[in-house]
Amino acid sequence: MEQASPGPYPAQPAAGDDIGRDIYALAEKIFPISRSITGDGVRKTLDILAEHIELERHEVPSGAQVFDWTVPREWNIRAASIRDMQGRTIVDFADSNLHVLNYSVPFKGVLPLSELRKHIHTLPEQPQAIPYRTSYYAEDWGFCMAHERLEEMPDAEYSVEIDSELKQGSLTYGECLLPGETDREVLLSAHICHPSMANDNCSGLAMLAFLAAGLKKRPRRYSYRFLFAPGTIGALAWLARNEQRLGQIDHGLALSCVGDGGGPTYKRSRRGDAFIDRAMALVVGRRGDGAKLLDFSPYGYDERQFCSPGFNLPVGLFQRSAFATFPEYHSSADDLSFIRPEHLAASYRMIMEAIEIIEGDWTPINLCPKGEPQLGRRGLYSARGGNRSTASSTMAMLWVLNLADGDHSLLAMAERSGLPFGELAGAAALLREHGLLADAPARRP
Repeated sequence: MEQASPGPYPAQPAAGDDIGRDIYALAEKIFPISRSITGDGVRKTLDILAEHIELERHEVPSGAQVFDWTVPREWNIRAASIRDMQGRTIVDFADSNLHVLNYSVPFKGVLPLSELRKHIHTLPEQPQAIPYRTSYYAEDWGFCMAHERLEEMPDAEYSVEIDSELKQGSLTYGECLLPGETDREVLLSAHICHPSMANDNCSGLAMLAFLAAGLKKRPRRYSYRFLFAPGTIGALAWLARNEQRLGQIDHGLALSCVGDGGGPTYKRSRRGDAFIDRAMALVVGRRGDGAKLLDFSPYGYDERQFCSPGFNLPVGLFQRSAFATFPEYHSSADDLSFIRPEHLAASYRMIMEAIEIIEGDWTPINLCPKGEPQLGRRGLYSARGGNRSTASSTMAMLWVLNLADGDHSLLAMAERSGLPFGELAGAAALLREHGLLADAPARRP
């Protein structure tokens, strides 16, 4: 899509400790809530997020068909426990909402340990951690517990109770739309279904809320849609309800695991060379040895729904440590000590940097293309050498002038030159002010 040059996009103020602490505080607030792909936990989480941004809530009824999937019955849980026959508590859902198999059907009875073991999930390789396990689409009951605790249980009978409910209800998701100068959209999403795991994905939900709050205060060329939906089935429900307007989405990111100190990691969209893939490669690639750029694969989070062949949207996945690569993943070890305000602030800066590229990119043409224009007489070239800042800004102007042939956008110039996008954008704005650049003519399709 050809667009006129946007002018210099206002630089994002440095996100320091304050923004990191604010994002952490919100992640901390939603951490204790018992969430799943449906139920009151999702609604309670949306209520808290709505304290920071304007959210529209949507309910999709149980039994609704969303492409090849059916929205399941709504699940809520009140309590669950394992007790020995003397009444001593072995496992209590009140201590950790990971203690119950997510979507467990109700159950009550007395079982010998040999039978109970068939319904207990542990992590033998991490004996102190409680695993996160689900059974959304196959009716089952079960518990999750630390393996060392299971090993301590004597061979005896135990009183077991899971006070849960599966009923005709609905699946809930929330979205926030920030209109821009055009109706072309940037989609930013985070899955809201995981219970008490700080990195995956309390960090992503809190990050998304503060990105929306930050962008609301700024001029926007694009419209921004923020989606808080349960994984897989929630994304599919949103896609089914919005299929007619998906053509408006020009760029997208799914966010998860953005609060730890690894990476950063960017997984490309299915297209592989979408604008968002190039922008994120520029942002992430400058972050040192830990940075990783991964090709698309059909496994992960909701980027795989947005990138399914029937949609093939330009949506990538941004994380710090990639999912399933850190030992805390999908366990109680992914607690609030695993994420840090400074890592959240760094993730916020990177996403905002990509947004600045989206907002600030344009394709200039050099109005004085035969040789270099005389920058000195225009006051654009320092009379003094040796100043690093001056040398950097001069190189940015020279690169822009040389590549402003109508075929290179500012993003392409950044890729070719190795200079930061912001420096090139600033140089291009200055050169345009002095009559040396103009918008390249729109190309015919």
